[in-house]
Amino acid sequence: MRLTKLKDAFVRSAAYERRFLTKNPWDLAMVVWIPLATVLLIWWIFSQIQITDLPIGVIDNDRGPVANTALRYLEANPNLTVKQLYHSPAAAKAAILQRDIYAIVIIPEDFSRNILLSKPAPIVLQVNAQYGTHSGIIQASVQSVIGTLSADIEIKRLVKQGMAPSQAAIAYAPISIQRISLFNAATDYQQFLASTVIPALLHILAMVIGATTIGRELRDKRIGRWYRFIDGSRPHLALPSNDIKANSSEKISEKSAPKTVSILVLIFGLLGKYFWPLLAYSIWAILALWLAAPQQAVPISSLIVTYLSLVLLIMLSFWLGAILTLNSFSLRMGLSSTGFISAPSYAFAGVTFPYIAISENAQHWSDVLPLTHYLKLHIAQLQMQAPVIISLPILYGLTLATLIALYLTALLTRRALAHPERWGAR
Repeated sequence: MRLTKLKDAFVRSAAYERRFLTKNPWDLAMVVWIPLATVLLIWWIFSQIQITDLPIGVIDNDRGPVANTALRYLEANPNLTVKQLYHSPAAAKAAILQRDIYAIVIIPEDFSRNILLSKPAPIVLQVNAQYGTHSGIIQASVQSVIGTLSADIEIKRLVKQGMAPSQAAIAYAPISIQRISLFNAATDYQQFLASTVIPALLHILAMVIGATTIGRELRDKRIGRWYRFIDGSRPHLALPSNDIKANSSEKISEKSAPKTVSILVLIFGLLGKYFWPLLAYSIWAILALWLAAPQQAVPISSLIVTYLSLVLLIMLSFWLGAILTLNSFSLRMGLSSTGFISAPSYAFAGVTFPYIAISENAQHWSDVLPLTHYLKLHIAQLQMQAPVIISLPILYGLTLATLIALYLTALLTRRALAHPERWGAR
């Protein structure tokens, strides 16, 4: 009988939520259409997997043969495109302010002449460092172009002095660097950013759903009605309409606290209430991982561990959103707290900014956020193809955190049921 009652609580709660979603298209969109559109939109934004043709400007005050060669080399670089030749620094600065270009290459006067006379001939690069990614790519590309041009000039000078071309190349650069990219060798921004941004956005949306799903019951003073329905005390949701006195007393009882509240019934009722969002987001998690999987084969064990961890992250996000709302007895405060915690969580996850470079207090905050640990597992399994055993502690930690959060949500729901005077807060 006990198991039957718990099963009925789950089924009734799921039916209660299904009925609400079918009658409220905006809430249904948060479960189905918005996360689907988010996944597809982010992947489309990063459909060009590499950053190429960043626009730069050139001020050529020399107009000599070597300067023309430098201009051709800049244009030939795949990461750069010379959008325009400027004749004044003011015009180039205005173009930077309007974001028509991101950098200016200034070739000084007598540039070619100084090279022929073996005098220093610096080229000035003014880059808009406000955009870190753009700035880094442009600086590396321009440095590569100028280094190639400088080496070409020096090797030709040594050859003219009678040195063999191979010896001239060695003499110019006796020490070289052999760079080997271990992971994401193609600098694929879909793999680097899109595959990690999508779980972060699903985490944010899941926390919002967690806050609103239980929060609207508090706001609309229906949390007692919901519990009586899943507990079996109220067999039907519709109020009787044939008896005015019975109808009035029924409405009054809906606004009063239930006499007894079972934690187990609440746990299974909450699982049923969040069943449809969890089912939908589990499907979006499959889509996200299918898009995030790199071209090379990924072991099935890594995919399973990553998928289970993502589903656990989503479930934990539901409970965290519910906890924030139930703790404050206010849907508005719950949503505000949800945004405060989840929105900047990606910045602390160590994907775009190194974890070891942030302050110690920021590291403590990062360690508390579940998204940080999931993305660590996600990158290790899908991008670095690390052994599964390395990420198992994160999977176990997410499982434990989800169970604790579910139990805490049930306790706070019982507390909310015991205080009907606080129902209805916005």
